Amino acid sequence: MLTIARAHVDAIIAHARADYPDEACGVVVGPEGSDDPVRYVKMTNAERSPTFFQFDPGEQLALYKEMDANDEEIVVVYHSHTFTEAYPSRTDIGLAVEPQAHYVLVSLADDTSGNADVPVRSYRITDGDVFEEEIRITE
Repeated sequence: MLTIARAHVDAIIAHARADYPDEACGVVVGPEGSDDPVRYVKMTNAERSPTFFQFDPGEQLALYKEMDANDEEIVVVYHSHTFTEAYPSRTDIGLAVEPQAHYVLVSLADDTSGNADVPVRSYRITDGDVFEEEIRITE
């Protein structure tokens, strides 16, 4: 189960809406060895694509240096799907390289007015296997 702060979920949804129609992406990091997502990091989708995301390489390098200096690791990798459900695509599954991470997806497929409830789902992806997990949102 993923336990995550409401503020982080709201930030993820806001980022997805701001980058629409392109996919938005980022991470939430926490102390090494913990499963506690504490620091939200909005990343730039270097692909600027409605169907694919890739972290900006310069931002990603800076992030990894910062996490190393702070004894942090990625707890959540998030991205949005603009026209499809919040379920990992074959590409998402193939690119999932953080075995400790929760992969959070939001879908804007039914969010034409910007006021709809946006589906937020979390998965564990290991060796190509996808397992949906419960999300507990804290205030």
